[in-house]
Amino acid sequence: MTSDLLAPLDLAFWNIESAEHPMHLGALGIFAANSPAAAAHAADLLAARAAGVPGLRMRIRDIWQPFDLRQPLAFAFGGATREPATDFEPFDHIRLHAPVADFHAAAGAIMQRPLERGKPPWEAHVVPGVDGTSFAVLFKFHHALADGLRALTLAAALMDPMDMPTPRPRPRPRPKEASRGLLPDVRKLPGLVRGTLSDVGRALDIGASVARATWGVRSSAALVSEPTGTRRVAGVNVDLDEIHKIRKSAGGTVNDVLIAVVAGALRRWLDERGDGSEGVAPRALIPVSRRRPRTAHPQGNRLSGYLIRLPVDDPDPLGRLSTVRTAMNRNKDAGPNRGAGAVALLADHVPALGHRLGGPVVGQAARLLFDILVTSVPLPSLGMKLGGCPLTEVYPLAPLARGQSLAVAVSTFRGRVHYGLVADAEAVPDLDRFAKSLTAEVEELLAACTP
Repeated sequence: MTSDLLAPLDLAFWNIESAEHPMHLGALGIFAANSPAAAAHAADLLAARAAGVPGLRMRIRDIWQPFDLRQPLAFAFGGATREPATDFEPFDHIRLHAPVADFHAAAGAIMQRPLERGKPPWEAHVVPGVDGTSFAVLFKFHHALADGLRALTLAAALMDPMDMPTPRPRPRPRPKEASRGLLPDVRKLPGLVRGTLSDVGRALDIGASVARATWGVRSSAALVSEPTGTRRVAGVNVDLDEIHKIRKSAGGTVNDVLIAVVAGALRRWLDERGDGSEGVAPRALIPVSRRRPRTAHPQGNRLSGYLIRLPVDDPDPLGRLSTVRTAMNRNKDAGPNRGAGAVALLADHVPALGHRLGGPVVGQAARLLFDILVTSVPLPSLGMKLGGCPLTEVYPLAPLARGQSLAVAVSTFRGRVHYGLVADAEAVPDLDRFAKSLTAEVEELLAACTP
């Protein structure tokens, strides 16, 4: 294992973190226990296997040098590196808890605690159920270490081995041209100039879109909160077949339907708690992965995003879905590299020291850009086991941005759609009510699609 410089977006996530707003994502997996000792056995397995996963040994170290000589002309002053921890102890990252009656309530208390920054920034918490028939594992990964797809890969490496078909051999990559020193090859200058001009134009386009996105904001006070450092977690799952029935009847994609369900659930939740949905159209940030196989930095973040207004004020469920579908089609036509939702790409244009000095300011500016995060994390359809215990449910958990009270993450797993909800515990004491609203919205959409 070798060290490497954090990519700009990874560095941004590392520096915007605060005690009240830890920047780790999570996944709550629920397993069917095959014995009373299943949870303790699972914790031992996780610790034993973690030692053999190179990505879990990586910690982040701040650096203070003017150049990273391995990357010509790359200013690293004030940046950070991802490097192997020579003193890595797996049992420092695995915790076995006392039995609980509510896995989601336990996850909320665990999610609000920041990861220790001096160690590899991840943890796995094993929580037995009081009835002895199930246990949960909550994984926490700092966003500077991994995005959702990378975190999934790291967590999957700790599961029981699966019988997989033999992969086809990959063609050998062509050898890279030897470095010619600190200055770029003059033969590449025209392309470099064009690329730089294109990047500048894209940055200006994104900046203008961000400015336009703040015009005429119609959000809700229920989605805004002062930082308290508390967290509440809830989860709900619905039948994927029902989502497909809605999609086939009303059109659009599965993702369009899942986002429209969030919009309808927000409407129902705001009305029930007395805040009201009239005139409310909060801005939702929909992250988009730009990860490609065998990228240069597979362990880092490769994210862009789309920004849409959720039609919470529309009383018609099919009208809400149509509005979401139109907005998503517009975003897809523009592509993930432009528009206000692509603001994460601006991190590439900020020097390392700028991320370090401006991190707190950027963290506080999140609510100026969007009101709620709605992210989708793909999961493999194959069944996974830990210590012979099958994984039955899995709820992705997104970090909560400063000034925001609610974040929604969605995954589909073995015929079910799992919504993982993270909220500020003091601002949203009724998170379970919002979870029930998601189920009610699916039922309302199904009814609207039934002749």
